[in-house]
Amino acid sequence: MEDRLETGWLFDFYGPLLTDRQRQILTLWCEDDLSLSEIASQEGISRQGAYDTVRTAQQRLRGLEERLGLLARYRRLTGGLRACLAEVRGIPGDRARKAEALLAQLLAEEEEEDGV
Repeated sequence: MEDRLETGWLFDFYGPLLTDRQRQILTLWCEDDLSLSEIASQEGISRQGAYDTVRTAQQRLRGLEERLGLLARYRRLTGGLRACLAEVRGIPGDRARKAEALLAQLLAEEEEEDGV
C-alpha cells in the first residue's frame, strides 16, 4: 500500500514525463486503485504486461525524483510551513493572527496544487 501511495505522489509531480501508456496504466493502478489483474483485463494485456509497465514507470519516477527532488522539496516546504504555523499560533496579538492567516493560506495553496 505504501508503495502505491508513494508512486501516486511521484506520479503527481512527474506524470507528464511518462509515456502515454505508462500514464494510462499508472492512473488505473494509483488513482482508480485497480489490481494488476483488473488492469490487464481492462486494457487487454497480460497481468505480467501490466506489472512490467507499472514497475518501469515507477523506476522512471524514482529516477526523476533522485535527479530533480521536487517531491522532497515540496515535503520540506509544506513541513516548514506547518511548523511555522504551529509556532505563530502560540503567539498572542493581531499581527500574529495576520501571519497565521498568511501561513495557512500559503500552506493550503501548496497542498491544493501538490507543489506543482
